[in-house]
Amino acid sequence: MDNKPKKQTDKQPSAEPPYKLLSLRTGKPKDWAAGIPGVTNAIKSLINDKALVRGGKALFKMNQFDGFDCPSCGWPDPDDERSPIAEYCENGAKAIAEETTSKRITADFFKQNSVYELSQLTDYEIGHLGRLSEPMYLPKNGTHYEPISWDNAFSKIAKHLNKLESPDNAAFYTSGRTSNEASFAYQLFVREFGTNNFPDCSNMCHETSGFTLASVTGIGKGTATLKDFYNTDIIMIIGQNPGTNSPRMLSALEKGKKNGAKIIAVNPLPEAGLMGFRDPQKISGILGKGTQLADLHLPVKINGDLALLKAIEQLLLHFEKKTPGKVFDQNFIEKKTVGYDDLIKQIESYNLDELAKASGILKEDIQKAAEMLAYKNRIIICWGMGLTQQPNGVDILKEVLNLLFLKGSIGKPGAGSCPVRGHSNVQGNRTMLINNHPSQEQLDKLEEVFGFNPPRENGYDVVDTIKAMNEGKVKVHFSMGGNFLSATPDTTYTAKGLRQLDLSVSVSTKLNRTHLIHGKEALILPTISKSEIDMVNGEHQYTSAENAMGIVEWSKGVLKPISDKLINETHIVCRMAKATLGSKSLVDWDRYMNSYDAVRDDIEKCIPGFDNYNVRVKQKGGFYLPNGAREGNFKTKEFGERVPFSLTSLPENKIAEDEYLMATVRTHDQFNTTIYGLNDRYRGVYNERRVVFMNKNDIEKAGFKSGDKVDLYNYDNDTERIAPLFIIVEYPIPEKNTVTYFPETNVLVSIHNTVKGSNMPASKHIKIKIKKHNPDIYDKIDGTLYKKSNS
Repeated sequence: MDNKPKKQTDKQPSAEPPYKLLSLRTGKPKDWAAGIPGVTNAIKSLINDKALVRGGKALFKMNQFDGFDCPSCGWPDPDDERSPIAEYCENGAKAIAEETTSKRITADFFKQNSVYELSQLTDYEIGHLGRLSEPMYLPKNGTHYEPISWDNAFSKIAKHLNKLESPDNAAFYTSGRTSNEASFAYQLFVREFGTNNFPDCSNMCHETSGFTLASVTGIGKGTATLKDFYNTDIIMIIGQNPGTNSPRMLSALEKGKKNGAKIIAVNPLPEAGLMGFRDPQKISGILGKGTQLADLHLPVKINGDLALLKAIEQLLLHFEKKTPGKVFDQNFIEKKTVGYDDLIKQIESYNLDELAKASGILKEDIQKAAEMLAYKNRIIICWGMGLTQQPNGVDILKEVLNLLFLKGSIGKPGAGSCPVRGHSNVQGNRTMLINNHPSQEQLDKLEEVFGFNPPRENGYDVVDTIKAMNEGKVKVHFSMGGNFLSATPDTTYTAKGLRQLDLSVSVSTKLNRTHLIHGKEALILPTISKSEIDMVNGEHQYTSAENAMGIVEWSKGVLKPISDKLINETHIVCRMAKATLGSKSLVDWDRYMNSYDAVRDDIEKCIPGFDNYNVRVKQKGGFYLPNGAREGNFKTKEFGERVPFSLTSLPENKIAEDEYLMATVRTHDQFNTTIYGLNDRYRGVYNERRVVFMNKNDIEKAGFKSGDKVDLYNYDNDTERIAPLFIIVEYPIPEKNTVTYFPETNVLVSIHNTVKGSNMPASKHIKIKIKKHNPDIYDKIDGTLYKKSNS
């Protein structure tokens, strides 16, 4: 952006990126991931973000035993040895490039650029403006953010919170990047303030996993470890794309393959990261063909997973009857489960041909999968949001667990469940009690340790918070990281709710669209990043996080902060607590500010598994948290030391003749809502994000051709939602299924389209209609699309 003064405007900022197309180029999709292109693209990111020196220095310490935790995904680091060259992936390097950029956003930048003008940029452009460098305030009816002191910022927050009629009129969001220490202090302040309104990123990605696992196995976490991947017979990956979402997972898959494992990939698209891996740290990955990953790819229809799992179980039952005790683990079933007979009756009641049709998979291919599984019991089943974001995601995961229980493939080496979680500490946030529905035991412990009585009623999750904002029940919204608007569903509705707030506050390292769609007043509070040195009272502090497999490890930044006006997240929480609660507080916030060791001492008192926290976290590789299900020691509320088989129902999945099911996905050039670039080279899409992947037959039947411009519509709850100006791209995807990128099509995800049980947005199951693009059918008004009155 230039530095020339701009004309102020009172136009409403855009809730969505500009609807403009670039010069789309398509190529052949890849059948392998990583390789030399991964290295070159990582280097390009460092150069483009002006971070070659700072970023290069940081990369040598990222994910090392004496370094800092990757700010990207939560895939675990190896326990025993780590690559001295690069213990990170392409997307991790891109995340560091943006975090260590030398570009800064200053008060002068905001003076020169109004909120409205900034909203006219794409998310990609906004993300590459640079690091936020000082706290900023947008006054009521203001058009430009202006600088504010930290003390005045906390005073404004305290004033707004203390004038609320009820603490429940505020909601406190958490991103998965927040450390254990900051998360614990955050939830402690919010509960002493008086509410359990904790919408968090888990509510949009893996709430379904935690909900299902907790209710069935007694703990809301998976059981598989990295060592299990190295010594297993079968790895089944369902609704998960490791090449883009968890690239370091590819190394674990490769090691498992070389030790004899077979891989079954279940996904509507033939994703590159499921097909093959070229490790750029090995000669075979540079000069050779790398490693083939999937031995069998099952291109399941959107929401056909449950039918597929039931079909596999029926075939396994057939094998079990032929060779009793050889296919099902009858010893495990007898000693550890309940409900086996009822499950068998249900399995037998299905018609295999109908199950195959519902899944979209040829019966002979289902037979191949069953044969691969039949006489093996070291089986790991991994899943991602392809399952958790289905409206019946809880039932699908219950069926995943049914399969594992039938095989006895849980609680033993080389076997288990593996929800592949996203952000780096999304698992740790929940362990630190960032939870809108805490247990009474957890609240009792807080009361015992700190002396105040925490609120006992469940609070709002993400979906509930958005509804409450629109209903005027939430008046203050505080975001500890993240990009709330772009991550959430029903963009127009969410934006409307955000604009009704009295105050919106964002703790951030970079500018994002949530800063531009704000309450009547707004604050941006910039914080140091994971890669930066956190000095408190002259001591170099470290933080900690829990990865996706329940390992807690320390993290210590290595770079000088980009600005001397940044403060760390824990200090932000403590200073906000002091300003808001004052002398009424029973917590010694100064003690937390002076040393993170004090925070960890209190975590140890409140949360099981953190004994001797300050000593154990410094051990090489950290420490594992207790996981009874991992050891086969189950503890469920209803059945004690046994786990239940679940009876689930098949979905109907009826759509009209002119409708399609749509799933939203990431490109390879993004992580969550952060857009690193405009290419999705694994799928052969370059320089464009507004695309809709369609089956060739569907394109022809609808009278379209690849390259046509179209508009996408959703009509849930009698509300017309429009995502305009997309380009059709022909792709090998099941008929009547389509795929688009988020956040561009979040506008089509109804706030009411949620997962039964977990209340997550069902972003992988959206009914849409596709119509030829008509530039005259709508106007862009107030960031929202409306039909013209004459249309």
